[in-house]
Amino acid sequence: QVQLEESGGGLVQAGGSLRLSCKASGFFFPLMGWYRQGPGKQQEFVASIETPSRTNYADSVKGRFTISRDNSKNTMDLQIDSLEPDDTAVYYCAAKQSVWDTWKYWGKGTLVTVSS
Repeated sequence: QVQLEESGGGLVQAGGSLRLSCKASGFFFPLMGWYRQGPGKQQEFVASIETPSRTNYADSVKGRFTISRDNSKNTMDLQIDSLEPDDTAVYYCAAKQSVWDTWKYWGKGTLVTVSS
């Protein structure tokens, strides 16, 4: 059974940092990514990483967010620095098998709240 489980969310002051993690089980996905949905906003793409290390970022997070993965542990991380109140959102881990697929597999999300 495929499962994605996020962790690492929490409450942080603006300017602070957080590290989110996603643990995949049941399958190894060449492509993993992060999406987020802020209060009253639509879900948006944040970042993705394709094995071995090809990354892609939304313009709004470039320079502040860093995505990485550990294939030996089947995990993916998102380092978030210089947090802003607009980063407040539920962050979702997603996975798919190829660039041509849709994001079929999703975690339940982890909440990041940034206070000003």
